[in-house]
Amino acid sequence: MHTALYAATRTLRAVFVVWAAFTLTFVALRLLPGDPVALMLSGRGGFAELTPQQVAQARAELGFDRPLIVQYGSALADALHGDLGASLQTGQPVSRMITDALPPTFQVGTLALLLALTLGTLLGVAANLTTSPLLRQLLRSLPSVAVSLPSFWVGLVLIQFLSFRWHVFPSLGDSGFDSVILPACTMAIPGAALVAQVLGKSLHTTLQEPYADTVRATGAGRARLLFRHGLRNAAIPAATVAGMLVGSLIGGAVVVETVFSRPGMGRITQSAVSAQDLPVVQGVVVIAALAFAVVNLLIDLLYPVLDPRIRATGRLVTA
Repeated sequence: MHTALYAATRTLRAVFVVWAAFTLTFVALRLLPGDPVALMLSGRGGFAELTPQQVAQARAELGFDRPLIVQYGSALADALHGDLGASLQTGQPVSRMITDALPPTFQVGTLALLLALTLGTLLGVAANLTTSPLLRQLLRSLPSVAVSLPSFWVGLVLIQFLSFRWHVFPSLGDSGFDSVILPACTMAIPGAALVAQVLGKSLHTTLQEPYADTVRATGAGRARLLFRHGLRNAAIPAATVAGMLVGSLIGGAVVVETVFSRPGMGRITQSAVSAQDLPVVQGVVVIAALAFAVVNLLIDLLYPVLDPRIRATGRLVTA
C-alpha cells in the first residue's frame, strides 16, 4: 500500500514537471520582444513585399491573432496528441525535426552519462577506499577542479591534443562511433566530478555510522565494509545526481554540438532560438523535460529497492 502510494505520488510529480515546463515555456516565449511572424516572413525573403493585410492573414493562419489563453489551450491539446506544431522557418513538423535530431544527441548523451557514472563512481569509491591521507585528499580535490571547468574549454583542449596533435579521434562532424568519443568525454567530465563529489561525501558519512563500527567489530576490512554495506546505503544521493545529469547533458548538448559541429538537438535549439522559432523551441523544451521527468521517475521508483524504509513508510527517508 505504501509503495503504491509512493509510486503514484512520484508519477503525478513527473506529469506536473512536464506540464509546468510546457506552460512556462509557452508564456516566456510569448513575452519575448519581436514578432515571430515578421521574422518568419523576413527569413523567407518576402516580408518587405507583403502588404499589412497579407501579414495579418499570415498571422491569422498561424493562430497568433487569437487570445493567448486560446493559443495555450490549442497548443496543449495538440501536444497531448503528439502534435508539437510546425516550424515557423521551414514549415516542417516539429516532431519530425526532433525525431531526426534526437539519435545523434541520444548517442552522445548516453555515452556521456555512462562515462560520468562510471568515472564518478570509481573516483568516489577510490577516495574512500585508500588508506593514504595524501592520496585521499588528492582524490577528493579532483572533482572540485573538474566541475568548475567550462564545457567548451574542455572540448577545445580535447580537440587540440587528441585530434590535432595525436590524431586519435576526429575533431568535427558525425562520421561514426569515433566521432562520438570526444563530445561524450567533454560532457562527461563535469558530470563525473559531480557524481564523485556526492558519492564520496555520502560514502564518508555512511562509513561513520554506528552500524559501520558493528561491521568492523566482526573483523570486516575496509573494502568489504565499503562494497557490501557502504555503497548501497550511499547510493540514493548518487542516484539523485544521476537523474539531474540528464537535464544538464541535454543543456550541454547545445555547447558541445556547436564546438564539434555535430547535428542534433543542440544545433536545432540554437537555430530556433536565434530565429525565434517558437514551436521548435517549445518542442525541444518539452522533450527535454519529458526525458528528465521519465529518468527521475525511474530513479524515484528505484529508491524503495535501495532503502527498505521507503517501502515501509511510503516516504523518502533523508535521515
